[in-house]
Amino acid sequence: MKKTIFTLAIATIIAGAMITSCQYSTDKAEEAEENIKDAKEKVIEAKQELSSAINDSIVQFKKESGEKISTFEKDISDFKAKIATGKKETKAEYEKKLASLEQMNNELKKKLEDYKDNGKDNWSEFKSEVNHDMDELGKAFKDLTKNNVK
Repeated sequence: MKKTIFTLAIATIIAGAMITSCQYSTDKAEEAEENIKDAKEKVIEAKQELSSAINDSIVQFKKESGEKISTFEKDISDFKAKIATGKKETKAEYEKKLASLEQMNNELKKKLEDYKDNGKDNWSEFKSEVNHDMDELGKAFKDLTKNNVK
């Protein structure tokens, strides 16, 4: 009889442990599913914030670049007025260089206007390319005005 009671007690303890562990696993699974849902929501929110930040960056960059391009246009027209009173030999050379600078400026303006948002990587590449082109245009204009006609 003692063996039967002892065996029954052990069987009851094992059954209780199994039932308890099954419920614990179910709670863990439900908690894990909630964590996954929260993580997915946070990822979606982060993507939206990134997209918004990139759009804001694009708008700001286009505004700043447009101002620089306008400044280049003004500088080119001012320089044209200066060379109009210069010597004929140098005037033709400067006009040729100015035409090249105007073309570069117009291409840069068109590139900036035609840009469509194609993701973060393309934006970074586009931005660095436009900044490089603007720097080159600025250097070319400074080199042109070093030998300024007076």
